[in-house]
Amino acid sequence: MASNTKIQPLLGSTEVNQLAFVVNDIEKASADFSKLLGIPNPGWFLTGDEEVSKVIYKGKSTASQSKLAFLNTPTVQFELIEPNMEPGTMREFLNETGEGIHHIAVDVDKIQNHLPNLEKNGYPLLQSGEFTSSDGRYIYVDTTNETKTLIELLESAEPRDTTYKAGEEKPLLGTNVVEQLAIVVKDLDRAADKFCQLLGVKKPAVIQSGHSDITKVVYNGEATDADSRYMFIRTPLLEIELIEPGKAPSTWKTHLESYGEGVHHISFVVKDMDEKITLLEEMGYPVIQRGNFYNGKGRYAYMDTTSTFKVIIELLEKY
Repeated sequence: MASNTKIQPLLGSTEVNQLAFVVNDIEKASADFSKLLGIPNPGWFLTGDEEVSKVIYKGKSTASQSKLAFLNTPTVQFELIEPNMEPGTMREFLNETGEGIHHIAVDVDKIQNHLPNLEKNGYPLLQSGEFTSSDGRYIYVDTTNETKTLIELLESAEPRDTTYKAGEEKPLLGTNVVEQLAIVVKDLDRAADKFCQLLGVKKPAVIQSGHSDITKVVYNGEATDADSRYMFIRTPLLEIELIEPGKAPSTWKTHLESYGEGVHHISFVVKDMDEKITLLEEMGYPVIQRGNFYNGKGRYAYMDTTSTFKVIIELLEKY
């Protein structure tokens, strides 16, 4: 008889509800992301000093402070972070990796209900601190080796304000709902095992890239098989896509060779994809790779939006 036992998430939650970007210029980033998402620019605030924030990084107290801005969409929250020059995981990321997605986050009841078990399973505490504008705290657990991104746990005395408020301007792409966060990995099965353990979800089936007669992939202007293996891990607000590239040329293979494992793109499901491609190209964001879904039931295009939005944006059109 099949077991109905629910898998307990090691993180304490299955709901990834925040994508956090480290940036050099929060004022520009806030304006850019506000336009992308069709959300009023929230402005930024500075986190408290050492007495307020009580930041501990790699076991040592630090004067790390950051300018923060939060943009709420109908699903996940975008967090923008501009760190000061003091030691901290955000400053280290900016120095070593550059601007981009630094972490994903979940809300939990009590951090201490979950941290010991995380550490026992090989995910040590990297940084901790207190909220500035409300009663609460956070930790970053070092999941990078296994999930290729950091994960933050948030503990709040009162529920965080993640209420979506639409702006007068429409989202640039016609939608502000992020469909997927995609991560390029060397070992698909290992990464999936770790994500599923942390999130308490069942491991999905491996999907093989489709035949080139169906997918018709074009990368940097050249046709390619773009062979790959991938999985879609479903969570309540966001689908996590893991991609293991094969030997044929592709944007995923280039990313792995140039930058290593890590976040590759975020996705939006759009209508009139050709129109959206033209719009982005006219704004200076060329197509990197495009093709059809493995099963022919849709198509995609990766746009080189990293200069402004710090990550590749994928457009998805489903039939």
